[in-house]
Amino acid sequence: MTTATIPATPEFKTGAAESRPDARFAVARRPLAAVTGAEIQAPLIQGGHVRYANLDYGASAPALSVVSAYLNEILPFYASVHRGAGYASQISTSVYENARTIVREFVGGRPDDAVIFTRNTTDSLNLLAGCLPAPGGVHTGEVLYLDIEHHANLLPWQRVPHRSVIAAPTLAATLELLRAELAQGGVSLLAVTGASNVTGEILPIRALAALAHDYGARIVVDAAQLAPHRRIDIAADDVDYLAFSGHKLYAPFGAGVLIGRPDWLDAGIPHLAGGGAVQDARIDSVSWTTGPARHEGGSPNVLGAAALAKATQVIADLDVDQWHAHENAIRSFLVEGLARIEGVTVHQIFPDSASFDSPAGAGPDTATGTGTIGVVNFSLEGYDAGLVAAYLSAEHGIGLRDGRFCAHPLLRRLGLPSGSLRASFGLGSRLEDAQRLLAGLQELRRTGLGWDYVVDAGRWVPSNDARTYPHWAPNTPGTAGAAPCTQD
Repeated sequence: MTTATIPATPEFKTGAAESRPDARFAVARRPLAAVTGAEIQAPLIQGGHVRYANLDYGASAPALSVVSAYLNEILPFYASVHRGAGYASQISTSVYENARTIVREFVGGRPDDAVIFTRNTTDSLNLLAGCLPAPGGVHTGEVLYLDIEHHANLLPWQRVPHRSVIAAPTLAATLELLRAELAQGGVSLLAVTGASNVTGEILPIRALAALAHDYGARIVVDAAQLAPHRRIDIAADDVDYLAFSGHKLYAPFGAGVLIGRPDWLDAGIPHLAGGGAVQDARIDSVSWTTGPARHEGGSPNVLGAAALAKATQVIADLDVDQWHAHENAIRSFLVEGLARIEGVTVHQIFPDSASFDSPAGAGPDTATGTGTIGVVNFSLEGYDAGLVAAYLSAEHGIGLRDGRFCAHPLLRRLGLPSGSLRASFGLGSRLEDAQRLLAGLQELRRTGLGWDYVVDAGRWVPSNDARTYPHWAPNTPGTAGAAPCTQD
């Protein structure tokens, strides 16, 4: 068992004034929207409680209060869809099918774009991988992707003919590398992220779509991180397929969605072979249906789809300027504060991501913008990322993510094979959350750990932890969050 009792570093000095916000950040003093659980109290290892500072929106965002209230309203009417003549079943079917229209409108979809509800973004991209053109079982082209992708947009393509590209040191040069690969021919699909789940950097979707189409390929965008932070218009950007998840978009119950051109989807391998996906089934043969039902076999996640659709309506109604100002204020305050802490490094992939110009001369991508969403990735010299995360949680009531973020090739590229730290925030965040993170890191540098920590089941946890969970939760602090991907 590994233990850690790291001594203080008295040479580090900082004052409270260094983390005191000025007028530039006033817009973020309050949450932009109410979220469920915003005031939950986290027990501290040294005793007492503090409001939980949730800086892990990038993993799963809390449910919008409006969404929670909506779910309570429709829950009494929950029933099986598509197969019932009863009153509740008819209402549930109406809610479920209308959710497709709402989600299609949210992303600026074309009238004939299919909207398929899935479990999450990973599920959506695996579904699309089974729909790549392959007449007679032979694929007509390869999938092209970068090394910066989340595993959801990396691993599904390894099962089909594929080609990977190591991103260049700059975004502009990376697009030229993609152009060179596409020019060789044989690519049927370009798979890209909308915004990195590790650093939050936004990619120029419109320019990438134009690039793919110039060489006869289609494009799919993993928008799991982008959709909660920026408006998307797939028709205007000429994106063929888009995937994102409800759990990152302030909607509980684990629903995802794949939206895009129907021809590949109607001809592809049914994602879930089962009831509802067929026109007719016999004892040893089947005739599959087309449309979303082809891939939604079994009883669907009605409440998940409804929650996702409701969340998109709330986000669609946001004032864009106010929305971005709130998020940018928190991010700027945090990045500026981290720069003043000795030994902290903020990580990014492309130094030109904030000022990228399209190679076609169209200037910055005006549809989604470039730059960075509400994600900050950093490391603290001399400290394991998991230990810092455990310390911040136990001694300060702060939740943020550590590890390799299901993006192992990218972490190796950034020189962080053992992982880093990620603070992520959104509509329910407030400036105080960033202030507390900075204060916690400053205290760590100034006085060291205030408790002993051990590695248990692959995770750093406080030793002799006497804190308990709520009475309805399994009381296993420390080990329940152990991650399986510990080997590099």
